[in-house]
Amino acid sequence: MKSLIEVNNLTKKYGNHEAVRNLSFRVEKGQIYGFLGPNGAGKSTTMNIITGYLCATEGTVTINGHDIFKEPEKAKENIGYLPELPPLYQDMTVLEYMKFVAELKKLEKSSRSDQISEAMEMTGVAEVSSRLIKNLSKGYRQRVGFAQAILGYPEIIILDEPTVGLDPKQIIEIRDLIKKLGENHTIILSSHILSEVSAVCDQILIMSKGQLVANDTPENLAMMLKGNHSISLLVNGGESGIYDVLKKLEQIQDFNVSARPDSALCQVSISLSEQSEEEIAGIEEAVFYALAAAKMPIHEMKTTHASLEDVFLELTSSDFNPEAADTEAAADIIETVEAAADTVEAAETAETVQTEEDDNHAGNL
Repeated sequence: MKSLIEVNNLTKKYGNHEAVRNLSFRVEKGQIYGFLGPNGAGKSTTMNIITGYLCATEGTVTINGHDIFKEPEKAKENIGYLPELPPLYQDMTVLEYMKFVAELKKLEKSSRSDQISEAMEMTGVAEVSSRLIKNLSKGYRQRVGFAQAILGYPEIIILDEPTVGLDPKQIIEIRDLIKKLGENHTIILSSHILSEVSAVCDQILIMSKGQLVANDTPENLAMMLKGNHSISLLVNGGESGIYDVLKKLEQIQDFNVSARPDSALCQVSISLSEQSEEEIAGIEEAVFYALAAAKMPIHEMKTTHASLEDVFLELTSSDFNPEAADTEAAADIIETVEAAADTVEAAETAETVQTEEDDNHAGNL
């Protein structure tokens, strides 16, 4: 299958600091990708390079067969981008802003109105099309950002922290919108909310210190931490008696029994390694019958699996040292400066456009 995005040996340096280091991955059509990493991991830098906002020090990025550095216009035709701070012009109405974006994207005039209407309907902002953007709630402004990103039906939609600062109800609405968009688009979603990524993404990429440390499905990533899977029980019986029963079961290799204070119950934890779901069910059954035969009632039995949070912490954690802390801080400062530069550039562009419109209006008069 042809990849929509191919990133090969990508490196971005700021002086002696490598924000991204020898990064390679592919994005296939029709999936939702989650892009994770701690602050300073290089996520925003990578997304800015993929969308053509930044140049790379080394490496290549190909968007649907077009090199983003050699054929930027052709490559960008395939991308809809929603930055963490949506590029909205507050004194425009939603409809005026959408028409402005349609002109920037050079959409065909014959189909422009229909595409604008469909994008606004899909993102739920058609009902506020005549309102000034500055008077909208943050949730609606985020939806307007989504609408501009999908205008023109790009194959790839890149979302950088799309739910940051939203309330729980708005987060659910945006999450549902992402799932809906995923039916017809390939989506790359950057987020710090791991439960959100786990809920909507088919594939997860995890970065740490400028490098890709994982690229797999949420289920397969959880399997990477096999030692974190376990069967937990509360058993009514003596500590030594439970131990004697369980050590006779061949299916169990590692377990721990500890008495609860001021209670006749004992806490039992059975570690699982490479067992399949079927094998785990067999272990649970064997434990149940063995303890029942010994007249030691089980008050509770549950199987716990490693969560995405566990995987994330395992893959991105490291022993603290001053050099690492300075590196992450420097990366945070770089990303803040880049965001500020983008905001200033957007404001200058808006001012230029408004001045030209005023001049044209004056000329017509």
